[in-house]
Amino acid sequence: MADAMEAKAIGVLGRGVALAALIGVFGAQAVPQRAMAQEGGAATEVQAEAAAIRPEVATLMETMRIGDIVALLREEGIDYGRTLENDMFPGAGGAGWEATVGLIYDGARMQAAFGASLNAALDGQGEATEAAQAFFGSDLGQKVLGLEIEARRALLDDVTEEAAKVAWEEMAAEGGTRVDLLETFVAANDLVESNVMGALNSNLAFYKGMAEGGAFGDDMTEEQMLSDTWAQEGEIRASTENWIFPYLALAYGPLSDEELGQYIDFSKSAAGQALNVALFAAFDDVFTPVSGALGLAVARQMQGQDI
Repeated sequence: MADAMEAKAIGVLGRGVALAALIGVFGAQAVPQRAMAQEGGAATEVQAEAAAIRPEVATLMETMRIGDIVALLREEGIDYGRTLENDMFPGAGGAGWEATVGLIYDGARMQAAFGASLNAALDGQGEATEAAQAFFGSDLGQKVLGLEIEARRALLDDVTEEAAKVAWEEMAAEGGTRVDLLETFVAANDLVESNVMGALNSNLAFYKGMAEGGAFGDDMTEEQMLSDTWAQEGEIRASTENWIFPYLALAYGPLSDEELGQYIDFSKSAAGQALNVALFAAFDDVFTPVSGALGLAVARQMQGQDI
């Protein structure tokens, strides 16, 4: 049974990289019991985390529409929960599993955790915070953010996602200035490497959560979990590249080359680099615990299932 669970876990992690990866495109291990804390206690904790965020960081989060981004990522997470049910315990989750996934992907808690991490990462980075506020608070910055969110939401539709991939393949084959700019943008923001590492961290956390829930018995060592996770690196990298370029081509289609060049210039600046590192750290701090909680929940759901 443990071997069968491991095989299922590897399979679903391989197919689910689009959720674990690509969490940083915009530029304490938790467990389900914590994610499912009583409403009053959870609200108090979220309020305390929000109150500790410096005003300039809270303003930057509002300017960058982090609340909208978290809400969209929560929607993706809930959809991923349905994928997990279909792959790991088809038809056996029901309303209880939907409720569990909804509580793990708690939007208020995710946003509070993101804010706490971003606040810490930008500590002592006053100039970078001011520069990021100036850029994303500008007309161009707000235009960019709106396009990124709209494109991410559009790609929730499988038909739109496939069309975006075909459009990118044709664009890449033809080459030209726009392709060069998008490749420069990806490199400037380290989007492939950072997203691959984020996906690996999330997948390892998912594995550890399943192990904690008894999915693999006593034979699965941490070394084996690391080995199995790293074995997915190539697939994750390919999936990341196959998603990121169609997404960016779709999102930035309405931008002129000059506007995209200005965005790249900010990304290459000291402030842009500092913000990018802080954003990836914050998303990792949010989604690694979420993945661990999800893995634990999956293991507990699977207990007693006919594997």
